[in-house]
Amino acid sequence: MSTKKQIQAQLVRALADYDNLRKRSETEKEIWIKFSSERILTKLLPILDMFESAQDHLKDGGLAIGLTEFKKILQEEGLEEIKPQKGEVFDESCQDAVGVVKGDKKDDNKVSEVVLSGWKYAGGQVIRYAKIICQK
Repeated sequence: MSTKKQIQAQLVRALADYDNLRKRSETEKEIWIKFSSERILTKLLPILDMFESAQDHLKDGGLAIGLTEFKKILQEEGLEEIKPQKGEVFDESCQDAVGVVKGDKKDDNKVSEVVLSGWKYAGGQVIRYAKIICQK
């Protein structure tokens, strides 16, 4: 093989290696951005819970607007609220049973009470499981 062809082959290989490095760097950057935003969002959820608890007691119009905007930001970041309903079948993929109460046989493994709603990414990854009390 001539020197010119060897140089061309090395150049093609170098360009392919560079392209692979660029793609890998972009992928790693996206992973770090998602990881850091997930950490921040996880830290904000307890604050949202406190505001919702205060709103349940106060019924304040201004606080209601703030809560709506807070949830809107979470949705813009790709999160969906996991809000199970009483009587639904327990779903271990997005719910965490923190208690059990006795119930009728026909109501076994159904949500008795929602203690805390959960949150997940629209793609399905759960950030926080919904806390429920299950009937047995």
